Amino acid sequence: MVATVAPVTDTLVIGGKVFHSRLFTGTGRYRTLEQMQASITASGCEMVTVAVRRVQTQAVGHVGLVEALDWGKLWLLPNTAGCQTAEEAIRVARLGREMAKVLGQEDNSFIKLEVIPDGKYLLPDPVGTLHAAEQLVKEGFTVLPYINADPVLAQRLEAAGCATVMPLGSPIGSGQGLRNASNIEIIIAQAQVPVVVDAGIGTPSEAAQAMEMGAQAVLVNTAIAQAQDPARMAQAMGLAVKAGRLAYLAGRMPVQSQATPSSPPEN
Repeated sequence: MVATVAPVTDTLVIGGKVFHSRLFTGTGRYRTLEQMQASITASGCEMVTVAVRRVQTQAVGHVGLVEALDWGKLWLLPNTAGCQTAEEAIRVARLGREMAKVLGQEDNSFIKLEVIPDGKYLLPDPVGTLHAAEQLVKEGFTVLPYINADPVLAQRLEAAGCATVMPLGSPIGSGQGLRNASNIEIIIAQAQVPVVVDAGIGTPSEAAQAMEMGAQAVLVNTAIAQAQDPARMAQAMGLAVKAGRLAYLAGRMPVQSQATPSSPPEN
């Protein structure tokens, strides 16, 4: 008789909210709303991030975006994309909380905090991010800050009351993968809150790698939206995240300096 393995009960808790999927997805850069809808469904994700400012200004690609998704099944993660200062980010976060209420999520205080003054490299401002996070925590937000892979800043944000830290793997939309792996490993080792790798992931293998390192979740947008077949890539990302998480829980074999036979000779 073949032995069966009981499924692992493994959920992610952020701000008291329980998630079964550890893949978060975005809504930007899709060619059509239909591709976005199909991809989010195929991914199996439960949390989706939306750029509050771009929805409100009806930027290209964001018209009708909010109405196209079923917010009875998905958890809204408003984000402050486009904000260059802490003050801007705080104002947009408040608008995001109101957006969640309009969509029927009265108890949703989540905000993905982005403060990015640099228009070329899109690197987050550490000082502005910390300042905005401290204020938003005071106002009762569940803050998920997007940061460079800076272990010291990650600790400061955790101490300020952030619900997660979200270090970038590499620049936004670059698809360069985990260029900051060593620093991300330090952040994971030190953190008492979930670490979500955000930005730069280009392939499912990179998503799995982040999970194998011990990240609690990954956020993937451009790699799905700009794939030749977004829905298929979204499904692949979802499977990769599950595989990476299972591998982390299983514990990898030790790395050895020499070969060891898989079938040892008899003594």
